[in-house]
Amino acid sequence: MRYVLQSIRMFVACILVTIFAVPQGLFAQTHVVSSAELQNEAVRRSQARQHNLVIVRQFLSSQKAENALKSAHMSPGHVQTAVSTLSNEELAELASRADKAQIDFAAGTLENRDLILIILAIAALALIIVAVH
Repeated sequence: MRYVLQSIRMFVACILVTIFAVPQGLFAQTHVVSSAELQNEAVRRSQARQHNLVIVRQFLSSQKAENALKSAHMSPGHVQTAVSTLSNEELAELASRADKAQIDFAAGTLENRDLILIILAIAALALIIVAVH
C-alpha cells in the first residue's frame, strides 16, 4: 500500500512539474496570423506586383523608349520579358524610378536626352538582374 501511495505521489509530482515548468505556448498551438489575413496579404502583394508591372511596361513601351532601346541594340520584347521575371522588390524599385522619371519629364525638369538615358538604364538594369539570377 505504501508503495502504491509513493508511486501516486511521484506521478502527481511529475505532472505538476510538467505543467508549471513547460511554457504554455508548447501546449496550445496558436497562430499569430489567421489564414484570412495571409490570403489578404497574398492578394495585396499580387495587386502591387501587377500595378508595378503596368508602370514599368508602360514606361518601356512608349515610342521614345522603343526607339531608345532599338538604338542601343536592345530588344524591347526581351526587356519586357526580363521585367516580368524580376522579384517583387526589384520590380517595385524599377516602377518607382520609372514613375519618378515620367513625373519629372512631364514637369519639365528632365530633358528628352535625360529621359532616354533613364530608359536605357532601367532596361539595362532589368537585363542585368535577370542575367545574374
